[in-house]
Formats: sequence, structure tokens, C-alpha cells
Amino acid sequence: MNITHALAISTLTVLLAVPAAAQSPAPEARPAPEAVEQPRLFAVQTPSPEAPPAPAPAPRPRRSSTPDVRIVLPPLPPNAPMPPIVLGDRVEQLYDQGRNAIEQGRYDRAVERFEQLIEMKTTRTDAALYWKAYSEDRLGDRSKALTTLSELQKQFTDSRWIKDAKALELELRQAAGQAVPTDLQNDEELKLLALRGLIQNDPDQAFPIVEKMLSGSNTPRVKERALFLLAQSQNARAREIVATTAKAGSNPDLQLKAINYLGMMNGPDNRQVLEDVYKSTTDVAVKRAVLRSFMMARDNARLLAVAKTETSADLRRNAIDMLGALRDAAGLVALARVEKNPEMKRDIVARLSTIKTKEATDYLMELLK
Repeated sequence: MNITHALAISTLTVLLAVPAAAQSPAPEARPAPEAVEQPRLFAVQTPSPEAPPAPAPAPRPRRSSTPDVRIVLPPLPPNAPMPPIVLGDRVEQLYDQGRNAIEQGRYDRAVERFEQLIEMKTTRTDAALYWKAYSEDRLGDRSKALTTLSELQKQFTDSRWIKDAKALELELRQAAGQAVPTDLQNDEELKLLALRGLIQNDPDQAFPIVEKMLSGSNTPRVKERALFLLAQSQNARAREIVATTAKAGSNPDLQLKAINYLGMMNGPDNRQVLEDVYKSTTDVAVKRAVLRSFMMARDNARLLAVAKTETSADLRRNAIDMLGALRDAAGLVALARVEKNPEMKRDIVARLSTIKTKEATDYLMELLK
């Protein structure tokens, strides 16, 4: 006899022991109530002796003379909530939204997003100031753009954005009082079109030009597009330039883009470069970018290593989230077995609850024993 059967019979015995006068007669059979004040492990319903039996869809054979007992289990609790978005995630979300708005030519939206970032005063403030100035110029408000660039250079004298800020300021001051080019963005596109043709037709001549562009005074947008063209090339020299930029890009955004491209390009050499970058940097944004590239490359082993050894709780959680996205039940179970932090263990189990594999199910059943 299992515990469920025992509990049902025990409860039925108590109910039958209550005097008949204490039970209110029911004019008709009613369904189980939808809600009760106190949660119960089991809700047991027996037909009233004075009420007509409830109609059944089809008669079922009775195994014994025991009265028909219907056990109604309470509803299952909702799934464990996902962890809240941490500040670092919100910062990256706003930054990406601003950059995407620039790519779409929605400069007013970009300014709005970067202003939100500037108010938050995070490690992305200097980058947000640069891109806000860039967007303000594209909106035709050169004076505002110059003011924003001045603010960037005053507040962040050691920023890696200073070089690009000065280049943009020089470009804006040269245009002051002169006719503004009809479409400055098209000029950038022309450079990129010419570069793409050169990479396809004469890569040996193109690569030195790209390296000069990446370290020169071109706008970060042009540099990123040039880097993208390299990432599409199968040439070993092109991949070397991307890897070098990922290790130490002259511009922070350029470094993040290179890390992203290494994940897209995949390959053991590129994944090793990503691991080296992760270990050598203290920049949280760079570490997050490396984790995303590990996920794109489906490098479960390196994500698992970060989830086990990283001292930052936020970065560990990022690695766990990505293992969950990759449906790596085996890795998550291994983490859960050794995890000492209750909150982190709940996060891991929450990810496992969304994975329908034998490893995940077996471990969840193990927790219920």
C-alpha cells in the first residue's frame, strides 16, 4: 500500500466517523470548490448519502465494496521565477538599443537611449556620450554635438574614447560655417564599398589599408564595418587582424565587435583567443562579450568552466543562463550538485526545469525524494 492510498483511506475513515446530523444535506452533487482557505495535500470527496449520485460519463467496474473515493490534487505551483535583470544587463540592453537605432538611422531614438545611460553613471557613460554626440550631429544639431563631446573629454580624460571624440570634434569644427555635405553617411558607405571590392580582388593590398583604418581617425562605425568585412573573409591574415583587435582594440566597441565576430567565425583557434581575452581582462563588458561568443560557438565546456570558477556572481549567472539556452542539462546538473549558494542553486534548477531531457528530469526527481 503506497502513501497516497493510505492517506486517502485514513481521511475517508475520519469523514465516516462524523455523526450524520453534523453533515448538511446537499440537494445535489456539487463539484469540488475552486479555492480553499488553507492548502491541503489531498482533497477527498465522497458522495453525500442523501444526494443523488453525480452523472458519470461511463460506468466503471468496482474492484471492491469500498465507497468511490475521488482524490483531487491541488494545482501545481507556478514555475520558479527567472532571476531579475541585473544592472549590468540593463546597461548593455540600453547600449545595444542605442547602437541599433544608429544603424537604422533613428538618431532621435539613439539620443534618448544614450541619455538614459548617461544618467545611470556606469562604465558605459563615456561611450554613451560619444554616440550621443554622433547622433546629435546626424540630426543636424552640431552645437549640441560639440557640447556633448566637450563634456566627454572633461569628464573622462583617460577614456579610450578620447581619440575618437577628438577626431569627431575636428570633423565638426571643420564643417562649422561651411556647407554641410549632403549625406555624410553615404561617404562612409562609399569607403566601405571600395574596401569590400579591394578585399575581394586584392586582399594583400587591402589588409594594410584596413589596419590603418582601424587605428586611424575614421569613425567607429566605419571601423566596425571594415572589421566585419574582415570577419567574412577566409583569409588567415584577415582572421589574425580580427583576433588582434579582440585582444586590444583601440576603441572599446571595436574590441567587443571583434570578440563577437570570433564567436561567429568559430574554430578552435578563435575559441582559444576568446579564452585568453577572458582571462586577461578585468573589463566586465569584455567578459560578457566573450561569454556570448562562447555561446554562439556552442562552447559548453568553457561556459561550464566559467560557471564553476568565476568569482563574480553576475558573470557566473550569465554563464549559467547561456548553458540553459544551449540546453546543456548535463552541465547544469553537474553545477547544481556542487553549488553551495542557495540562490544560485535555485537559478540552476530554474533553468533545468525548462529542459526536457532525461538528465534534467532525473535530477529534478532526485530533489523531490
